[in-house]
Amino acid sequence: MVIVEFLGPINKDKIEVEVKNLEELKEVLNKDEKLRPWLKTSAVAVNDKIVTKNVELKNGDKVSILPPVCGG
Repeated sequence: MVIVEFLGPINKDKIEVEVKNLEELKEVLNKDEKLRPWLKTSAVAVNDKIVTKNVELKNGDKVSILPPVCGG
């Protein structure tokens, strides 16, 4: 199982899913209409490291969905 956490204003509890890579995870998360807009603009981290391409996921990996933020 992979743990997925949603940071910042996404305001969604952690979930655990059985997926093998980020592409599979994206398919699962896109089924949630409230998440879909966030997924288009959010960065993704696997085990606290930002990733920009499809990577293999292992049991126990933590995936963080990081929405864009504004500062001032």
